[in-house]
Amino acid sequence: MAASVHLVAGKATDSVTHGFLPAAARLGLDVTLLTDRPGVHRFEGTIVECDVSDFREIIAAADGPPAAVFSNSDFLQAPTALAAAYFGLPGKDWRAATRAKNKALMRRHLASSDPVFSADARRVPPDAPYPLIVKPREGVASEDVFLVRDAEELAERVDEIAARRDDPLVAEQYLPGDLYTLETLGDGRELRVLGSFRTSLSPPPFFVEERLEWVEPPPETNQVLKQLECLGVGFGACHTEFVVHEGRAHLIEVNYRLIGDHCDFLLADLLDVPLFEQIWKVHLGEPLEDWPAPPRRHGVAEPIIADRSGELTAAPGPLELDDGPVRLTYLPQRAVGDTVTVTRTNRDYLGTVRAIGPGPEEVDAALARFRANHEWTIA
Repeated sequence: MAASVHLVAGKATDSVTHGFLPAAARLGLDVTLLTDRPGVHRFEGTIVECDVSDFREIIAAADGPPAAVFSNSDFLQAPTALAAAYFGLPGKDWRAATRAKNKALMRRHLASSDPVFSADARRVPPDAPYPLIVKPREGVASEDVFLVRDAEELAERVDEIAARRDDPLVAEQYLPGDLYTLETLGDGRELRVLGSFRTSLSPPPFFVEERLEWVEPPPETNQVLKQLECLGVGFGACHTEFVVHEGRAHLIEVNYRLIGDHCDFLLADLLDVPLFEQIWKVHLGEPLEDWPAPPRRHGVAEPIIADRSGELTAAPGPLELDDGPVRLTYLPQRAVGDTVTVTRTNRDYLGTVRAIGPGPEEVDAALARFRANHEWTIA
């Protein structure tokens, strides 16, 4: 009999639709999808509607104890971890999941090892080390994240954000340096570094991710691993963003799930391993497998970013093609006919091009040709 597993999800994501659900099918798992938005998911299996933000509802929705309870949602890691603990299943520590999601708790927990100024955005002291970054305490995708240079600008941004949302805001010290990601996967015994991307951002005051480029993890990676250990992060997939400046690594945020925005597929291709299946397996209690060394290749994920608001009237569909030695894959995140509203966040992505080739020159040239040969029109 196939093992019964529960996948906990909110909105539909490509990571779930094109990654974790097909991987579960390849493993022969019997998936029950628990969600508070059943109408948005393209899944032909069992869907159970419940309040997935409440671990008690996740537990109550189970028809008998499952073999695994898993989520790839930023917002649902803690309730999923609590549900897994209830059933005695492998899972993340709910306290670590809570610290990772709540930026104020993360800063408080790391205060001795990585001191970074952080305060409630409405209670910033006069001697705060401006410039600061104001952001939602539990936000995602660069939404409502701004650089502010003084108290007056901070007050203006806080009022502006509060007009759109009512969740808590934090103000944090701006951390200069080179921005990287660290991708890790743990089975509760071993925490394996999968790799790093170097991230390019839009000009301030916004922080839109414009390009992620596969690089060797920087020498300061061990500092990041120690901070993750301090937070209690060590099971399943984790996507950590950090800056390196003058030999010091400072965490920006910890997303206790697999990297998103189609970089998860790029990561799997670069490693040349069934990554989504491996994540399922550690949640089923299996140890990390020994992987062969990945082939030496260069990879880039480059989103197509809306430059104006309006209706998307022309855009390519999903594509896979070879440009000489470079393999290009394009997945749209918006469809022709969609209304696009520019937000200066990662929500402005129309789609993402992934490119893998022998080196940076070949990859960059192929990306440039891909952009030149395709059209994205917003009317």
